[in-house]
This record gives sequence, C-alpha cells and structure tokens, in this order.
Amino acid sequence: MLLVLLVAVTQQQAGFAQSNQQWRDSLNVLTQQIAQSPYSVDLHLRKAAVNLELQQWEFAVDECKLILRNDEKNLTALFYRAYAYTHLRRYDLAKNDYNDILLEKPTHMEARLGLSYVYQLMGKRNDALDLLNIVVEQHPDSVAGYVARASLETDMQRYDAALYDWEKAIELDPQNTDYQFSCIDVLIRLGRKEAARRELDKLASRGVNQGALRNFYQRTK
Repeated sequence: MLLVLLVAVTQQQAGFAQSNQQWRDSLNVLTQQIAQSPYSVDLHLRKAAVNLELQQWEFAVDECKLILRNDEKNLTALFYRAYAYTHLRRYDLAKNDYNDILLEKPTHMEARLGLSYVYQLMGKRNDALDLLNIVVEQHPDSVAGYVARASLETDMQRYDAALYDWEKAIELDPQNTDYQFSCIDVLIRLGRKEAARRELDKLASRGVNQGALRNFYQRTK
C-alpha cells in the first residue's frame, strides 16, 4: 500500500524518480521561485511533493498548511499532509485529512487506500478491510484495490479471500511476478501444493530467476 501511495504522491506533482541530489536541486529552485511568487499554490504544492520525496515530513506539513489556510478544501494539499502525518505517526491527524478528502470526493481511491492503511497502523484491521471493500466496489478495474485487500486478508489469515484478490490482481496485471508469488504463497498456506507447483512451473517456463523460485519449490514438498 505504501507503494501505491508513494506513486500517487510523486507522480502527481513531482514527476518521475530522480536522484536525491536532483530532488534537492529541484527544492532549491522551487524555494527561489516561491520567494518571487509567495502566493502561488502550484509552487507550494510542488515544493510539498519534493519535501515528501526527500522525507522532510514536517516541511511538507508546513507547506500544506500554508495552502489550506486560504483553500481548506484543496484535496491535493490534504492528501500530501495526510501522507506526511502518517509517516510522523500522527494517525488521528492523518485520518482527519483523509476523511475530509472523502467528504468532498467519495470516490477518491488514494485517500481511501491511505485511510485504510492508517487504520491498519492503528490496529483497526476490520475497519481497514471495510474501506478496501469500498475501494474494490468503486474501482473494480483498478489493481491497487485488489492488491491492498489481498495483502491485508493474507495478514489476517483469510486465505480464501486473499487468493481470490491475488487472482484478480494477476488478471489485471498478468506480467507482475510479485503478484504471482503472493498468490503462490497463499496456495501453499491453503495446502494446495500441487496448484502452487503448477504456477511455479509457469513462472519457470517464462524464464523467472531460479533462485527466486527455489524457496517456493521447497515449500511445496
């Protein structure tokens, strides 16, 4: 789930992956631009995104607060701040921001995924699962919802449900070997070792590294 949220953050405003030094260079440029245009919402959002990329959580929160003082319903600023609050372990504040987003836009998938993750960190796994059920219902063609729900179901030892969701994720993204390994893991946990071996054989035939397969083959004996 963290990967889903990180992709949402970094690609929405800050572009694709850069080196740490390139992010710092971008931050210096944005700081200079903000000095010239201190009321530019776009510049403050871009700076907050770079702060997140550099794991400068408090600075990201401060940027978002500046924006929200004048535009309390800016969904991007709320999302960035919730993401930063989560890393700062201020879970109640993160929860409030995600809920504010969902009040304005009930179909905001990333906010509901983020809220579900916060509930998991707070030990409220059933509430988290309820949120993921809504994500899948609202976005049946999005792999992110199935992956997030399958991961939680696996952690909760609800293996039959997890198997269904991993299979749906694979259906939507058939080239993703991580999903396939996760599905095989659940098959083994369910005692369906022959089915797991068949899936491993398919991966082997596709040229997946034997080292990655070896441990799983051992578990099917």
